[in-house]
Amino acid sequence: MSLFTSLIALTLAGAAPAAVPAEDYRRRPPEDEVIYFVLPDRFENGDAKNDQGGLKGGRLQTGYDPAAKGFFHGGDLAGLTKRLDYIEGLGTTAIWFAPIFKNKPVQGPKGDESAGYHGYWVTDFTQVDPHFGTNAEFKAFVDVAHKRGMKVYMDIIANHTADVIRYKEGEAEGFPYRAIADYPFSRRGGIGGAPINPGFAGDHVAGAENWKKLTDPGFAYTPVVPKGEETVKVPAWLNDPAYYHNRGNSNWVGESALYGDFSGLDDLATENPRVVDGFIDIFGRWIDDFGIDGFRIDTAKHVNPEFWQAFVPAMRARAKARGIPNFHIFGETYDFQSGTAAMHTVVDGLPTVLDFAYQRVVQNMVTGVQHPDAMGYLLMEDAIYAGGPSTALRLPTFTGNHDMGRIGHLILHARPDISDAELLDRSTLAHALVLLGRGVPVIYYGDEQGFTGDGDDRRARQDMFPTRVPSYADDRRIGSASGPFDVDADMYRRIAEMSRVRAADKRLRHGRVVVRTADQTPGVLAISRLDDDGETLVVFNTSTEARDVNVAVEAGSAEWRALIGSCPARSAAPGSVSVSLPALGYLVCVSERPA
Repeated sequence: MSLFTSLIALTLAGAAPAAVPAEDYRRRPPEDEVIYFVLPDRFENGDAKNDQGGLKGGRLQTGYDPAAKGFFHGGDLAGLTKRLDYIEGLGTTAIWFAPIFKNKPVQGPKGDESAGYHGYWVTDFTQVDPHFGTNAEFKAFVDVAHKRGMKVYMDIIANHTADVIRYKEGEAEGFPYRAIADYPFSRRGGIGGAPINPGFAGDHVAGAENWKKLTDPGFAYTPVVPKGEETVKVPAWLNDPAYYHNRGNSNWVGESALYGDFSGLDDLATENPRVVDGFIDIFGRWIDDFGIDGFRIDTAKHVNPEFWQAFVPAMRARAKARGIPNFHIFGETYDFQSGTAAMHTVVDGLPTVLDFAYQRVVQNMVTGVQHPDAMGYLLMEDAIYAGGPSTALRLPTFTGNHDMGRIGHLILHARPDISDAELLDRSTLAHALVLLGRGVPVIYYGDEQGFTGDGDDRRARQDMFPTRVPSYADDRRIGSASGPFDVDADMYRRIAEMSRVRAADKRLRHGRVVVRTADQTPGVLAISRLDDDGETLVVFNTSTEARDVNVAVEAGSAEWRALIGSCPARSAAPGSVSVSLPALGYLVCVSERPA
C-alpha cells in the first residue's frame, strides 16, 4: 500500500460526520457551501519524495527551497488528504485549490528567480504538478472528499500560461505594451512596417476562416521561443506563438488590460476560436475525468467577454452531463466596485464573481475606516447583478487572500498598536461579517490558526506545517494556538461555531436580505434574513463600547431564540426587538412563524 493510499484509508476511517449525508452533496446549491481556500504547497507535506517534483539539481532547477518564500516548500495532495478531518472540523464543505496544474518550476530574471509553487505559471494543463502528486492521486483525493460530502473546486487560468515566449525587441525597455492603433495586425512591427496578414478583418471577427488569415504573429513584437522550450506546453497547440497576443507587458488600463502580458506571462489570444475550443476541451476533461464541483477563474477580467460567453455554458453542460447540477463558477475580477463586478455577470456571462467590494467594506468596517452604513449601501446594490439578489447570495465573500494579504495584517496595518485582545475581537468580527452575512463564505487557510503575515503576496502565504522561513516563524498570531493544526485555537473554534450556525439556519444561506440598521459612526449593523417560515436577525457592533439598540423586525416576529449571543425571548413591541451587544460583538436571533 502506498503512502498516499494509506492516508486515504486512515482519513476515511476517522472521517467526521458530514453536515448532510454524503450522497446528497451534489444536490447542495452553491450558497450552502463554506469554502476553504488553500495553497497546496503551504498546507501539509504528506510525501517528502515529491518535494523536488522529480527534478534534479538545486533550487533553480527543482524549484524547491523551504527556507525561501518564493519557492516550493513541500506541501502536497497527500498532506491535504491527511488533514481532511481538520478541514471538515472547521465546518467547511468545499475545498478550493490554488492551481495544481504542472508549472514551469522556476522563472524570472537572473538574481530574481522564483518558483511556481502557487500554481499560476502553467505549462501543462493536463497534468498535476509533480511537486503535488499525480493525476491518480488527485482523483483519489476528490473521491475521498466526495465520500465525506465535501466538494472540490479547481482554480483555472485561461488568460495566460507560464512565461516561455520571448521577444526579439524591447528587452532594454522592459517590453512595454504596444497598442493596436500603433501596431495593427496588418503591418509587421508598426504602421510603417511591411504588410502582413492580408484579409484578416480583426480579432473581433470570430469566424475560423478569418483567423486562418492571421499567419504572422509579428505585428507588435517578434515572438521567439527559447531553444529547449519549443514543446514544453501541453496540449501541443499552446506552443504556437500565433495563439498569443504578443504585445508586451500590460499597464493594467484600457486595451492593455485585455491584450497585455500579465507581468511577463504569455497572454493568450482568447478571441481566437481555436483557443476557445482548446480550453473548453482542456477544462471539460477535468470535469469528465475527476468529477470536480466548480471552477474559480483566475484573472477573469483580463479575458474578452466573448470567451466567457462560450466557455461558461459549455462547462455547465459538461458538468450536467457528468451528473453535477450545481457546478459553481466564480471569476476573479479584483475590483472593489460592485458595479464592475456585476458588469462581469451581465456582459461576460460569469455566473458569479469573488466579491471584492464586500471584502473591502468588511476590512474598512473592522479597521474603522468605514462604518456600518457602507455595508448597508453595498447590499442595496445586489439587484444590479445578472439575476439580481439571488445571484448575490452566491457570490463568494472573504476577509483577505493570497494576493492582498490576510485580514490580521490588514487590521495591524491600520492599527499597529492594537492589543492582542482587540486584534482577536476585530478579526473575529470580520469573519462573522463573512460567515453570517450575505454570500458564500471563503476561509483562507491559516486564518483559523490566527496567521497575520507581513503583507501581501508571498508574505501572506505561510506554511501551516513547521516553517523554515524566518519571517513566517515570527508571525504575530491572533488569539491562542498551541501548534500547527490546533483545533482548539481561538480562531478555529470561533469560525467552526459560526459555520455550524450557518449550516443549521437556512435563512442565513438563502433568506432575503433586509438591512434594518446601519449606523454612520462605529456602531450597529443589523440585517434580517427572511423567508416564508420566519426571520433570522444578525446584529454586529463595530464600536469598542457595548450597545443597547432597538431593531425593526417583522411585525409577526414575536418570539425569539438565540443561535449566537444573548437574545430576548420576545419582541419589545410588534415590529421592534431590543438587543444588547458587547463591544465588537455580534449575535444571531431567530423567530419562527407559528405552524
